[in-house]
Amino acid sequence: MIRLNLVKGLGPVMQIAEGWTVKLPSDVTDILWKRTDYTWPCTWFAPRCDGKEGSFFKTAYDVMNHWGANHGAISYGHIGADLITLCSMLRIPVCMHNVPADKIFRPAVWNAFGSDLEGQDYRACAAYGARFKKN
Repeated sequence: MIRLNLVKGLGPVMQIAEGWTVKLPSDVTDILWKRTDYTWPCTWFAPRCDGKEGSFFKTAYDVMNHWGANHGAISYGHIGADLITLCSMLRIPVCMHNVPADKIFRPAVWNAFGSDLEGQDYRACAAYGARFKKN
């Protein structure tokens, strides 16, 4: 699941949560769906959590507490690593993800922007500028 947030003064930032779609019992789905709008498409999703204290991905509740809104775009398959690479190419910082470190490729020059990986995104993207046109 991904979300592109537009942050005033910063621009776009990407959030990525890899996990699985889930099928809930009909009575549970109905109770939850009554809290929203039946005309909207719905996919129930469980993120891959790590259980680590202070992590955005400690629990599903922590993920949603840090998510830009209660909406996201869902894809088939775990494509988070590809999206992180695409974001680096487009100069869009990734502010939250649960993609395993050994799956991620960022340009080698990102290493010149510090040792914290998400901070590198912000600093490199600011230094190199957007690869998209602002209207």
